[in-house]
Amino acid sequence: MSSQPHDPARLPPAWRGEPTRHRRKPLRWLRGRVTPAGDYGFFGPDAVAWRVWMYPTSAVCGFSRSVVIEELDPFLVAAVDRTGKIYRDPRARYDHTLAYFSTVIVGDSETVVKSAEVLVKIHATQGRGIEPVSGLPYDANNPDSQLWILLTAWHSILYCYENLGPGPLTDEEDREYWAQCAIAAQLQTCDPAKVPRSRDGVRAYFEEVRPRLAASETTQAAMRYLLEPRHIYPPYPRILRPGGWALNRIFRAANLSTIPHWQRDLADLRQSWLVDVLVRPLARLIFRLVAANDRVKLVLLAWISPSAAPVLAPALRHVPPERPETTTPAAAFARWAVPTPLEVRAAVEAGTARHLTLGD
Repeated sequence: MSSQPHDPARLPPAWRGEPTRHRRKPLRWLRGRVTPAGDYGFFGPDAVAWRVWMYPTSAVCGFSRSVVIEELDPFLVAAVDRTGKIYRDPRARYDHTLAYFSTVIVGDSETVVKSAEVLVKIHATQGRGIEPVSGLPYDANNPDSQLWILLTAWHSILYCYENLGPGPLTDEEDREYWAQCAIAAQLQTCDPAKVPRSRDGVRAYFEEVRPRLAASETTQAAMRYLLEPRHIYPPYPRILRPGGWALNRIFRAANLSTIPHWQRDLADLRQSWLVDVLVRPLARLIFRLVAANDRVKLVLLAWISPSAAPVLAPALRHVPPERPETTTPAAAFARWAVPTPLEVRAAVEAGTARHLTLGD
């Protein structure tokens, strides 16, 4: 494992110790110089994953949907409840998590592999304990837990893109999307071979894990809390505040309309079929208006996730990278002398991993 210190400029601000609340100035990303990325990372602007993840449904509804559904895993919700950060500072937690996934999609290879190392260390320090109902130990770096997180995120982003955005992918695009998900799996501790490569495979995965999902009072409280936009989005700009309540209601209803009824039943989340039907066209219109201009998208994403803005700005302002090329995770880990997630996990277990200083 490399002993070289990381270049702080190549890590998301959330992991450089800069508080989220001090960085909510989205308009500044429209002006001035943007630092180019080193390369196109693992996908590039022509990739299906890039197109789907960069659509505004991702940050507003897709990612919110994923963090809500994730709580149905008893071991994950135990880790989340133990830290208490979703209640203490939900906006920062949402910001940091969204920054990581944004980095994987559009960040350069150096930033991505170094961020992956940081993520494993964060999970090692904050994601271990005993699940109170079963009495069994949990570990956020467990490969099966990481697979659940990966697939709920990638599935939710795609599902909201298709149902609240431009519409379904073609069969060929769908296969490409899930092949790119398997590439992203190499940035976590899960096994890329277990990532489904098709829509049917994803459905089979969720049917397979369904018997292991549960909703305790803790789970239901977490899901209800995270479903509320006012908890995870910052206060609206002054010009939008008069309509802020309505926007929150629309986004909450749109998000909930995409969650399967069996998951809603577990979480005790209720919404009529009529609201499900009526809210989707309204949400599509809002997202279509935002998506029409990349600079509007950048302001929206920088407002929701200021930690992701330095990674998203070069992509949305069409600033060419220093090296207009893509690479593979294996080549990037080797090039930048960064250990793979599994190597980091082993080093943590052995007590030989480098010390990690976290931000907010």
